[in-house]
Amino acid sequence: MLTRKQYELLRFINERLKEAGVPPSFDEMKDALDLRSKSGIHRLITALEERGFIRRLPNRARAIEVIKLPELAAGNGGSRRGFTPSVIEGTLGKRAASAAAAESDGERPVAVPVMGRIAAGTPIEALQTRSHTISVPPDMLGSGEHYALEVRGDSMVDAGILDGDVALIQRNESADTGDIVVALIDEEEATLKRFRRRGASIALEPANTAYEVRILPPNRVRIQGKLIGLYRKY
Repeated sequence: MLTRKQYELLRFINERLKEAGVPPSFDEMKDALDLRSKSGIHRLITALEERGFIRRLPNRARAIEVIKLPELAAGNGGSRRGFTPSVIEGTLGKRAASAAAAESDGERPVAVPVMGRIAAGTPIEALQTRSHTISVPPDMLGSGEHYALEVRGDSMVDAGILDGDVALIQRNESADTGDIVVALIDEEEATLKRFRRRGASIALEPANTAYEVRILPPNRVRIQGKLIGLYRKY
């Protein structure tokens, strides 16, 4: 699965290759995705290459080959309506939630999908890969959909969230001041931080004095869910 920016770039490259036979320049890609610098394009291309969607051809400057397109997009004729761009807004998460609701008869555990890794430190690229599921007692879950993420980093240690923990998240698109949330920054980086409003801005606060608070305008931050529990192996 891809983030929205990854999908938009892949689609733009694919369409340009079909129309002109050559890939777009980095400046054209930057302008098409409305990014501020070409460094963001480099990150997106690297992510697409690592996921096997594109290949950079050796000994040819700027040569890129599209290997495949996402199944959701291909299944809808390339329509963006067939693609869901966030960590949790995929059909896998919805199917898993529906199956979990059906299985939660009495005290039977609920299967919650683990949807990749989340950074509790320097933000990393948002992932959508469902790697496995964990069994959660139904009384730990609230209403709505749930998913889990593997924590990477130490910026939330003072809140008791350690590297290697599995964070149990309740899907939500809003948050109250003080909530620990999954925040998607610029549609391409996800992080686990404490949410606060500071005037017209949003503060994403670490729980480790070695890290700085990030102050961002609301249009750069999208809430993906709230932390409701942790799993830890000793």
